[in-house]
Amino acid sequence: MAADSTLLLSLVEEYVSGLQDSKAKDTATGVKDGQFTILQLVEALGLSLTSSQPHTRARGVQLLSEVLQECYGGLTEKEVEVLLAFFENRLKDHYVITPPVLKGLGALTKCAELPPGSAVSMLRSLFQDVHVQSLMLAERACVYNMLINLMESREAELKSLGPDFVFGFVQSMDGERDPRNLLLAFTIAKNIVRRGYDLGKFTEELFEVTSCYFPIDFSPPPTDPHGITKEELIQELRDVLTGTAQFAEFMLPLLIEKLDSDVLSAKLDSLQTLTACVGQYEHKDLAEFLEGLWTSLRREVFQTASEKIETAGLAALTAITSCLSRSVLHSDSEDSLCSFLELLLKDCKHHLCEPDLKLVWPSAKLLQAACSASNRASHIITAIVMPLLIEQYNNRAQCSHRRTLLEVVQKFIQSVQTSKSIENVEESVFVAFRPSLCGMVFSALAENNSSLQITATSVLTSLAQQTGLLLDSDIELAVDHLTRLVLTEDDNAVSLAVVECVGALAALHPVPFINKLIPRLKMEMFPEPMDQDDNRVSSEQQSHHAVRQRCLSALAAVSTQPSVVQESTPVLLEVLRSAHKGSVGFSVEELVLACHSLQRIAERVSDTEETGRCFHDVIIPRLLSLALQAALQGEGSSGRCSPLLDEAVLSAMVPVISTSCSRLQPKLAAQTASRAASLFLDGDVSFLPDNSFPSHIKLLKKQKGDSWSQSQMVCLLMGCVCSLPRSVEVPRIDELLSELEELSCSCSHTLSYTSAAKCFAGLVNKRPQGDSLDSLIQSTMKRVSSELESPSSPVRTQAFTLMIWVAKALLLRYHPLSTTLTDKLFSLLDDADLGPLAAEAFSMLMSDSPDVLNRSCHADVRIMYRQRFFSENSAKLVQGFNAAPQEKKANYLKALCNIVNKLPKQVQVTELPALLSLLLEALSCPDRTVQLSTLSCLEPVLANPPPALIQQLEALVNRLLALVSSSDMLVRISSLRCVHAVSRFPAHEVLPFRSRVLRALARPLDDRKRLVRGEAVLARGEWFLLGSPGGR
Repeated sequence: MAADSTLLLSLVEEYVSGLQDSKAKDTATGVKDGQFTILQLVEALGLSLTSSQPHTRARGVQLLSEVLQECYGGLTEKEVEVLLAFFENRLKDHYVITPPVLKGLGALTKCAELPPGSAVSMLRSLFQDVHVQSLMLAERACVYNMLINLMESREAELKSLGPDFVFGFVQSMDGERDPRNLLLAFTIAKNIVRRGYDLGKFTEELFEVTSCYFPIDFSPPPTDPHGITKEELIQELRDVLTGTAQFAEFMLPLLIEKLDSDVLSAKLDSLQTLTACVGQYEHKDLAEFLEGLWTSLRREVFQTASEKIETAGLAALTAITSCLSRSVLHSDSEDSLCSFLELLLKDCKHHLCEPDLKLVWPSAKLLQAACSASNRASHIITAIVMPLLIEQYNNRAQCSHRRTLLEVVQKFIQSVQTSKSIENVEESVFVAFRPSLCGMVFSALAENNSSLQITATSVLTSLAQQTGLLLDSDIELAVDHLTRLVLTEDDNAVSLAVVECVGALAALHPVPFINKLIPRLKMEMFPEPMDQDDNRVSSEQQSHHAVRQRCLSALAAVSTQPSVVQESTPVLLEVLRSAHKGSVGFSVEELVLACHSLQRIAERVSDTEETGRCFHDVIIPRLLSLALQAALQGEGSSGRCSPLLDEAVLSAMVPVISTSCSRLQPKLAAQTASRAASLFLDGDVSFLPDNSFPSHIKLLKKQKGDSWSQSQMVCLLMGCVCSLPRSVEVPRIDELLSELEELSCSCSHTLSYTSAAKCFAGLVNKRPQGDSLDSLIQSTMKRVSSELESPSSPVRTQAFTLMIWVAKALLLRYHPLSTTLTDKLFSLLDDADLGPLAAEAFSMLMSDSPDVLNRSCHADVRIMYRQRFFSENSAKLVQGFNAAPQEKKANYLKALCNIVNKLPKQVQVTELPALLSLLLEALSCPDRTVQLSTLSCLEPVLANPPPALIQQLEALVNRLLALVSSSDMLVRISSLRCVHAVSRFPAHEVLPFRSRVLRALARPLDDRKRLVRGEAVLARGEWFLLGSPGGR
């Protein structure tokens, strides 16, 4: 013990007299290890604490405080009591002792063993003996942290102080300027107002001491290490000012005053704070200030200088109206809501009678904002406004005025819908105006003005979304109008609006569309034989083609409910069947659009078992049957070729099948996989309708001669099996993969062997990891390599296609063997025949495939596979480029651009400096694709140029100026943008190039393309100002 005592005395002496700050840590370690206690430390500090020298006493207290910072958790209640008494007494000592005393008290406030009543005692001493604002920044922060700690652990004791605690805090905070301490002070004030502390007669003082910072005007220095933002300060202060309704009488006049500010940020802060305030207030708190608030809000919306200000003003108005709507009415009290809305209506409603003047929209927005606040407010406003709008609409003859009035009506309907959703009100406030509103909409739909018709469709959609507002007769009349517009309206904008409206209404009221629209569209697309005339003039044929396109789009839009799908999809399938039979002359474009409509239905229809059955039992078999009939007919000797054999039509069928299969329930998906495998492996057509097919069908076998009509159906197999969930097992998959490999490596028809390769890759991507998959890949690679290594092989292109799709399938899932395939692809960049194809293949590897190997098809796609591929292979690409002969270097450059161009922009910016020499080389490549890709890669890098780029500025400028005169317009535009970006480099670096660039940019100023001239003007203007007065 004597040794420990000697050690302690030595540590104290060295810290106090020797000014060795490190001894505080050694002392704290001794206390933690139990060598001596805190009270023994106090005894050892005796001479220091009673010294006549203030700095010696301060040094002793500082040692004790620093030890407490480390050891407060192990203190007993008795030790805390003794230390508190000591520190409270020291607060009366010399001012140099105050900082370490506050640090010690701060440590004690963290103690779990704080004796009862000690918090009150500590704060009384603090508020009485310390003038906080005379302290340094760190000591003020210590005081605020003490208060925060005590509010968390001893809240009841602090509340027992009553208003004295509030007064003490007000004195402590008054005059604080440092943003770090303000955040702490605002936290304390927020706790006071939100946790029910008694403000007493100091309510106004607390408000004044905090509101003096409103609105916050703080811009952190660029090198601020503390990370305090203006937004943080604004939010913390707003939490204080909006925390209690007791501030209302002070806060609302302040907000009205601040709204007169010319500073936009102050206005915005005031409006947002007002919105937050009234959420906490009652109507009686607002009553006295309603007129002043309305005057300020009206001015901000009527004379808005910013969209943000207008939005914030409307939100504040909604909040005020909502607050007033919560008031409970008594027989002897004034209705604050009615009084406030009278102010609004008095100042706004007369502007609604002037649809040609600019104040109609600000007035409408103000009334709509109030409408959206509550159902009660919407009743009051619509009862006065709607008759006025309806009367104006009926009295106005100009279409522009009527359109404006309709748009105003629509916004009112939407705002009322908002209030209904908040309060769960069933009945619409527009019920009384239903006949007039329907009359307005239907009369607008009957007009010949396109903008009026478009607005009318939007209003009709809004009316339909109001529960119970439209009667069945109204819906049927609406369907009649919409059907007429679908069939007769040539304006594209109107057609799009009508189709969108059809989709919205059919989702809510499907029966009228089933009974009226779909039969009428079918009649239009399949006219009676006597109506079909092959000798129509060209204009009539084009018009009929446009009508069919609109009909097909409308069928897709209307089909969102299962009941509608049951009626619409047979019509679309009949389009394909009729074209195949030749009974109706549909063009290839119309057939493709029919397939796209089926795909849209598959994407949008609700995912139920009923719709799954429809696609599984009807649509997919019918598509397969029609395609097979067309394929077999194509081999016949009838002389007529079915349009379904067209590659565009067959390719359009694939997404219909793949989208449908991707959404099937597991049981149906398994059945689809089984059916597809049986059809393509065995020729099993038992599940197909119109089952009159021969029995010897072999769809995956190479056909005799150049026949491809059956083999190209493999793309439909891809749609069936490659989009199924990974949990669905494809039967006989090994046999299927073998046949697909054979077809892809032996068929000469492009669609057939490409689709076979895609299908093979899609199945490989989902195959479970294991020896079976590895052996399959190795055997496939062996065959592919043998074909690729034989320059005379007639199927090199087919083998190459299979290789790149398998490489993509493995790359997406991070399979280890993907490296073998991509290395083979790199080696082919030097191939005389396949080199350009290999360079293009990198684009396919890095791009999202629309029909297979994507997430919507449930493919195994790992995150950031592009970045991983780039990081693993960029060095190989550079090495290959350096070693390649001159005539092959273009392939490497194109491959590099195809890889880099598909990387996220953030990755490009960080990775491109290392590849800069190759990119500059690529700018000299004659291939326009390489040039465009390189320029698009360089553009984001030029915005923040790395040092390596500035060092090669001469080469960069020379190559860019050469491309400014390119024969390709897109290259000229991209190069001019890059030249423009170079002008923002450091002025001393680019000034030497100024005259040369200005001469080169003179020519594109006279370019025959307007877009090129525009870019040239911008670029030359920046370069012209370099080094000039007013420029950089």
